[in-house]
Amino acid sequence: MHDGFDLVIFDCDGVLIDSEVLVCRTCAEVFTARGFPMTAADIARRFIGRSTAQMFGEIEQDAGRPLPEALRDEVKARVNAALASEVEAMPGLVALLDRLRLPACVASSSDPERLRASLGAAGLYDRFHPHVYSAVEVPRGKPAPDLFLHAADRLGAAPAACIVVEDSLAGVAAGRAAGMAVIGFAGGGHCGPEHGEALREAGAGRVVPSMAALQGVLCD
Repeated sequence: MHDGFDLVIFDCDGVLIDSEVLVCRTCAEVFTARGFPMTAADIARRFIGRSTAQMFGEIEQDAGRPLPEALRDEVKARVNAALASEVEAMPGLVALLDRLRLPACVASSSDPERLRASLGAAGLYDRFHPHVYSAVEVPRGKPAPDLFLHAADRLGAAPAACIVVEDSLAGVAAGRAAGMAVIGFAGGGHCGPEHGEALREAGAGRVVPSMAALQGVLCD
């Protein structure tokens, strides 16, 4: 699949790092403790693949009142601390990156501070820097195509020559809307047995269950 392509765009959480379970659990703990009760499953179902700003906005709408600024700060701080102490690179990722011959970048719904914390803890930030792009850099987050188009533009790649690797339905939709080839990644700890089929239904042209399988697509 790599023939004829010029750039691989990786999502971060749930693709480069196995972080989604940790993030959803931490967010749910903070929100519930501060009077906005929800479970990790609620967070996962509604907000995986989307930006923190989108999550805060919808929770405010549900509650009918604004979130205190201190709560926003606490969520970000707790998530960043958890990522910095617990997160690791997705199994098999380093071997893939060592063999990958196409240029690669990161395009994530996470904010820049969280990307530095999580990718740095996993030993990945320097492998991608300065080509680490956040949804805060564009008008609309996933599922809009803005972030992927921004990443392609920064690296001088035509959208049709880009491969997106995504674990979320919102991310798959964003890649498709950008006119890019999309590989669904179903190897994260948050991915149940039906996740691969959900990614296909969202529009992923191919779905892989592991980094080893993704390496076979991108590198062989």
